[in-house]
Amino acid sequence: MTKTLLHIDSSALGDFSTSRKLTASIVSAWQQADLHVRVTYRDLAAAPPAHLTGRVMMAMRSRDLTGLSDEERVQIAFSDDLVEEFLAADAVVIGAPMYNFSLPTPLKAWIDRIAQAGRTFKYTESGPVGLAGGKRVVIASSRGGMYAGTPLEAALDHQEAYLRGVLGFTGITDVAIVRAEGTNMGPEAVEQAMISAHEQIERLFVTSLAA
Repeated sequence: MTKTLLHIDSSALGDFSTSRKLTASIVSAWQQADLHVRVTYRDLAAAPPAHLTGRVMMAMRSRDLTGLSDEERVQIAFSDDLVEEFLAADAVVIGAPMYNFSLPTPLKAWIDRIAQAGRTFKYTESGPVGLAGGKRVVIASSRGGMYAGTPLEAALDHQEAYLRGVLGFTGITDVAIVRAEGTNMGPEAVEQAMISAHEQIERLFVTSLAA
Protein backbone atom coordinates (compact mmCIF):
# COMPACT_ATOMS: atom_id res chain seq x y z
CA MET A 1 0.00 0.00 0.00
CA THR A 2 1.30 3.44 -0.92
CA LYS A 3 2.30 5.65 1.99
CA THR A 4 2.71 9.42 1.88
CA LEU A 5 5.87 10.98 3.27
CA LEU A 6 5.79 14.74 3.82
CA HIS A 7 9.28 16.22 3.43
CA ILE A 8 9.69 19.67 4.96
CA ASP A 9 12.72 21.95 4.76
CA SER A 10 13.02 25.25 6.59
CA SER A 11 16.64 26.38 6.45
CA ALA A 12 17.38 29.67 4.71
CA LEU A 13 20.87 28.49 3.68
CA GLY A 14 19.98 26.55 0.53
CA ASP A 15 22.81 24.30 -0.67
CA PHE A 16 24.88 25.31 2.37
CA SER A 17 22.29 23.94 4.77
CA THR A 18 23.17 20.95 6.93
CA SER A 19 19.55 20.19 7.77
CA ARG A 20 18.63 20.09 4.07
CA LYS A 21 21.40 17.60 3.40
CA LEU A 22 20.12 15.47 6.26
CA THR A 23 16.47 15.54 5.19
CA ALA A 24 17.51 14.58 1.65
CA SER A 25 19.48 11.62 3.01
CA ILE A 26 16.64 10.54 5.29
CA VAL A 27 14.07 10.70 2.50
CA SER A 28 16.38 8.84 0.11
CA ALA A 29 16.96 6.09 2.68
CA TRP A 30 13.22 5.91 3.33
CA GLN A 31 12.48 5.51 -0.37
CA GLN A 32 15.03 2.73 -0.64
CA ALA A 33 13.50 0.98 2.37
CA ASP A 34 9.92 1.39 1.13
CA LEU A 35 9.49 1.38 -2.64
CA HIS A 36 5.82 2.33 -2.27
CA VAL A 37 6.37 5.60 -0.42
CA ARG A 38 5.19 8.76 -2.19
CA VAL A 39 6.97 11.98 -1.25
CA THR A 40 5.32 15.39 -0.95
CA TYR A 41 7.80 18.24 -0.62
CA ARG A 42 7.35 21.64 0.98
CA ASP A 43 10.12 24.24 1.23
CA LEU A 44 9.08 26.67 3.94
CA ALA A 45 12.05 28.95 3.32
CA ALA A 46 11.31 29.31 -0.38
CA ALA A 47 7.60 29.96 0.23
CA PRO A 48 7.26 30.95 3.89
CA PRO A 49 3.81 31.03 5.46
CA ALA A 50 2.90 34.52 6.61
CA HIS A 51 2.82 35.04 10.35
CA LEU A 52 -0.69 34.94 11.71
CA THR A 53 -2.59 38.16 12.24
CA GLY A 54 -5.25 38.44 14.90
CA ARG A 55 -8.09 38.49 12.35
CA VAL A 56 -6.82 35.40 10.54
CA MET A 57 -6.23 33.56 13.81
CA MET A 58 -9.75 34.31 15.04
CA ALA A 59 -11.25 33.23 11.71
CA MET A 60 -9.26 29.99 11.79
CA ARG A 61 -10.81 29.24 15.17
CA SER A 62 -14.36 30.35 14.49
CA ARG A 63 -14.52 29.48 10.75
CA ASP A 64 -16.42 32.74 10.35
CA LEU A 65 -15.01 34.55 7.31
CA THR A 66 -17.37 37.52 7.54
CA GLY A 67 -15.59 40.81 6.94
CA LEU A 68 -12.28 39.27 5.90
CA SER A 69 -10.35 40.72 2.98
CA ASP A 70 -9.56 38.63 -0.09
CA GLU A 71 -5.98 38.24 1.12
CA GLU A 72 -7.15 37.08 4.54
CA ARG A 73 -9.41 34.52 2.89
CA VAL A 74 -6.43 33.30 0.89
CA GLN A 75 -4.52 32.90 4.16
CA ILE A 76 -7.35 30.83 5.64
CA ALA A 77 -7.43 28.59 2.57
CA PHE A 78 -3.64 28.20 2.72
CA SER A 79 -3.85 27.18 6.37
CA ASP A 80 -6.47 24.59 5.47
CA ASP A 81 -4.20 23.23 2.71
CA LEU A 82 -1.30 22.90 5.15
CA VAL A 83 -3.42 21.09 7.75
CA GLU A 84 -4.88 18.70 5.17
CA GLU A 85 -1.40 17.98 3.77
CA PHE A 86 -0.11 17.26 7.27
CA LEU A 87 -3.05 15.05 8.23
CA ALA A 88 -2.86 13.12 4.95
CA ALA A 89 0.79 12.19 5.50
CA ASP A 90 1.64 8.82 7.00
CA ALA A 91 5.05 10.14 8.00
CA VAL A 92 6.88 13.45 8.12
CA VAL A 93 10.55 14.42 7.80
CA ILE A 94 11.23 17.90 9.20
CA GLY A 95 14.42 19.85 8.61
CA ALA A 96 14.89 21.94 11.75
CA PRO A 97 18.12 23.89 12.16
CA MET A 98 18.66 25.67 15.46
CA TYR A 99 18.45 29.45 14.98
CA ASN A 100 19.28 31.39 18.13
CA PHE A 101 18.32 28.40 20.31
CA SER A 102 14.94 28.06 18.56
CA LEU A 103 13.42 27.36 15.12
CA PRO A 104 13.52 29.23 11.82
CA THR A 105 10.51 31.52 11.76
CA PRO A 106 8.96 29.87 8.65
CA LEU A 107 8.87 26.55 10.52
CA LYS A 108 7.24 28.21 13.53
CA ALA A 109 4.70 29.86 11.19
CA TRP A 110 3.92 26.44 9.70
CA ILE A 111 3.36 25.02 13.18
CA ASP A 112 1.06 27.92 14.04
CA ARG A 113 -1.08 27.02 11.03
CA ILE A 114 -1.28 23.25 11.54
CA ALA A 115 -1.88 23.42 15.30
CA GLN A 116 -5.62 23.97 14.99
CA ALA A 117 -8.24 23.00 17.54
CA GLY A 118 -10.69 20.58 16.00
CA ARG A 119 -8.23 19.53 13.31
CA THR A 120 -4.98 18.34 14.89
CA PHE A 121 -6.08 18.48 18.54
CA LYS A 122 -9.19 19.09 20.59
CA TYR A 123 -10.01 20.28 24.07
CA THR A 124 -12.02 18.00 26.35
CA GLU A 125 -13.20 18.13 29.94
CA SER A 126 -10.12 16.14 30.92
CA GLY A 127 -7.69 18.22 28.88
CA PRO A 128 -6.35 18.42 25.31
CA VAL A 129 -6.34 15.35 23.07
CA GLY A 130 -4.19 14.99 19.95
CA LEU A 131 -5.95 14.12 16.70
CA ALA A 132 -2.96 13.55 14.42
CA GLY A 133 -1.52 10.44 16.06
CA GLY A 134 -0.30 7.37 14.23
CA LYS A 135 2.33 9.24 12.22
CA ARG A 136 6.05 8.71 12.33
CA VAL A 137 8.17 11.86 12.38
CA VAL A 138 11.90 12.18 11.86
CA ILE A 139 13.47 15.54 12.74
CA ALA A 140 16.75 16.49 11.05
CA SER A 141 18.29 18.72 13.70
CA SER A 142 21.39 20.79 12.98
CA ARG A 143 23.22 22.97 15.47
CA GLY A 144 26.25 25.20 15.09
CA GLY A 145 27.44 24.46 18.63
CA MET A 146 27.50 21.43 20.89
CA TYR A 147 24.46 21.16 23.15
CA ALA A 148 23.20 17.58 23.44
CA GLY A 149 23.27 16.31 26.99
CA THR A 150 24.73 19.46 28.52
CA PRO A 151 23.26 21.91 31.05
CA LEU A 152 23.39 24.49 28.25
CA GLU A 153 21.01 22.39 26.18
CA ALA A 154 18.61 22.02 29.09
CA ALA A 155 18.52 25.79 29.49
CA LEU A 156 18.53 26.91 25.86
CA ASP A 157 16.97 24.12 23.76
CA HIS A 158 13.79 25.62 22.36
CA GLN A 159 14.27 23.63 19.16
CA GLU A 160 14.16 19.85 19.61
CA ALA A 161 12.28 20.01 22.92
CA TYR A 162 9.72 22.37 21.43
CA LEU A 163 9.15 20.16 18.39
CA ARG A 164 8.70 17.08 20.53
CA GLY A 165 6.27 19.00 22.70
CA VAL A 166 4.11 20.42 19.94
CA LEU A 167 4.06 17.13 18.02
CA GLY A 168 3.07 15.32 21.20
CA PHE A 169 0.29 17.84 21.72
CA THR A 170 -1.15 16.80 18.34
CA GLY A 171 -0.93 13.14 19.36
CA ILE A 172 2.34 12.23 17.65
CA THR A 173 4.71 10.39 19.97
CA ASP A 174 6.70 8.34 17.43
CA VAL A 175 9.45 10.94 16.95
CA ALA A 176 13.08 10.25 16.05
CA ILE A 177 15.83 12.86 15.88
CA VAL A 178 18.83 12.75 13.55
CA ARG A 179 21.23 15.31 14.94
CA ALA A 180 24.34 17.04 13.56
CA GLU A 181 26.09 19.30 16.06
CA GLY A 182 29.12 21.56 15.95
CA THR A 183 28.62 22.62 12.34
CA ASN A 184 30.11 26.06 13.03
CA MET A 185 33.14 24.70 14.84
CA GLY A 186 35.44 24.02 11.91
CA PRO A 187 35.85 21.48 9.06
CA GLU A 188 36.76 18.56 11.30
CA ALA A 189 33.73 19.12 13.49
CA VAL A 190 31.49 19.32 10.42
CA GLU A 191 32.91 16.09 9.04
CA GLN A 192 32.41 14.30 12.34
CA ALA A 193 28.88 15.70 12.69
CA MET A 194 27.88 14.38 9.25
CA ILE A 195 29.46 10.98 9.87
CA SER A 196 27.53 10.72 13.13
CA ALA A 197 24.27 11.86 11.51
CA HIS A 198 24.54 9.33 8.68
CA GLU A 199 25.22 6.59 11.22
CA GLN A 200 22.03 7.66 12.98
CA ILE A 201 20.11 7.45 9.70
CA GLU A 202 21.50 3.99 9.01
CA ARG A 203 20.44 2.80 12.45
CA LEU A 204 16.93 4.12 11.89
CA PHE A 205 16.47 2.07 8.78
CA VAL A 206 18.22 -1.01 10.13
CA THR A 207 15.39 -1.08 12.66
CA SER A 208 12.87 -0.97 9.77
CA LEU A 209 11.73 2.63 10.15
CA ALA A 210 9.74 2.46 6.92
CA ALA A 211 8.14 -0.93 7.58
